[in-house]
Amino acid sequence: MKKWLSIVLLAMLVFSLAACGTQKDNQASDTKKETTNTKEVFKIGAIPDQNASDLNKGMTAVANYLSEKTGLKVEFVPSVDYAALVTAFQRGEIDMAWFGGLTSVQAVSLVPGAEAFAQRPRDAEFHSVFITQPGSGITKLEDLKGKSFTFGSESSTSGHLMPRYYLSEAGIDASKDFDGKPNFSGSHDATYKLVESGAFKAGALNEAVWQAAVQEKKVDTNKVKVFYTTPAFYDYNWTINSNVDDVFGKGSKKKVEDAILSITTKQKDITDFFQTDKFIETKNANYQKIKKVAKELNIIK
Repeated sequence: MKKWLSIVLLAMLVFSLAACGTQKDNQASDTKKETTNTKEVFKIGAIPDQNASDLNKGMTAVANYLSEKTGLKVEFVPSVDYAALVTAFQRGEIDMAWFGGLTSVQAVSLVPGAEAFAQRPRDAEFHSVFITQPGSGITKLEDLKGKSFTFGSESSTSGHLMPRYYLSEAGIDASKDFDGKPNFSGSHDATYKLVESGAFKAGALNEAVWQAAVQEKKVDTNKVKVFYTTPAFYDYNWTINSNVDDVFGKGSKKKVEDAILSITTKQKDITDFFQTDKFIETKNANYQKIKKVAKELNIIK
């Protein structure tokens, strides 16, 4: 009898231990499954080249659209300046960014495999405008010698790099031919406000921002006008990081690219912000002139 009782108790103990083991295995499996299903956040950025509130509104609209189209959790992350966005992209903290031509070149040179893949049609033939106050006596680039002048951000393609290049073509050395050192306003909207107020005799900025400011009556055209428009150059684009498929799964990069290229005027909050009706394909090779000019002016090595 004692022998049979011992056998029964032993069997119950083995069954109990097996059940506990199964429960722990199931818990571990559930935990692993939960970890596997945890979504990474796909972070997008943009150079802070205009009013922060407008930029946040437009880029948040892009983030919401991408979330809906791709199934990824997408968030817009503001940057304090152009250089900070390039650094964040290099570190993998930003997965895709709306760059200017120069910052795109900088980012691609720092992140092998990163690609500029989309732009607005106008970005294939972009322009900068030079502005001054009516009555200043400034009608051409050569007239800027001895006058106070403001660029936008130092890292801006249309607010610094290309205007500086065309100034040099006109025989003006921006480092010594103005009245004092050139100013850097930090953004295009700040540039036209500084010239409008009379703080500086002239300045250069992004053509699209200027046109929007005029259309929306954000600038007083009785106090400031365009006196020179540059020849065309490639500028803004969407650049995507090289590790997107590794982080978010195979095919994620193409999903994001296809989503951007599928934007139409049905996404009015996006197209209005970007002043376009669509995005078209581009490639890194289109920005070689930007890279060449930046090297000539010692802005990049």
